[in-house]
Amino acid sequence: MAKLRPGRCHREVERAFTRHSRYRKKSYIKGIPGSRVAKYVMGSSKAQFAKRFILKSAEKEKSLIRHNALESARIAITNFMNKKVKPENYKFIIHTYPHQVLREKPIACGAGADRYSSGMQKAFGKPVGRAAIIKSNQQVFSIEVDNAYFGFAVEALKRAGKKLPIRIAIDNGKPLC
Repeated sequence: MAKLRPGRCHREVERAFTRHSRYRKKSYIKGIPGSRVAKYVMGSSKAQFAKRFILKSAEKEKSLIRHNALESARIAITNFMNKKVKPENYKFIIHTYPHQVLREKPIACGAGADRYSSGMQKAFGKPVGRAAIIKSNQQVFSIEVDNAYFGFAVEALKRAGKKLPIRIAIDNGKPLC
């Protein structure tokens, strides 16, 4: 299987990710890979809590977060919160959805590359993953907890921020009442 390119390859939004062709049939992306994010709401979804902590983007421009980075951050938060706090004592929400399809055009090098490569003809690329476009100051995750557990919520968001390819900021607990 092909090796996954590093996150810096897909970090910035440089161009539109849609294909416009004279022929309608060629304008569609075929075979979009599924998203790795399993759940978007975890913990107790119906309970009321005192404070909400928000992890948001601190970038100045738009940026991309791949779906596997969102999933690893989700796993980090839920594992930490389930160890320290019971699942009925928090509510965790992912606010972004990876809509954007990422494509790669394989680079031909070595012997016989001239027979394999077609230059810029058919240079649309093969779909390899999905990403969420994050604007500046947009919220990515939020955790709602009671006053007794706010330290664990902040620590969980800090751990999740280390898994993301963007600079983050954590909003202090805003009262929900």
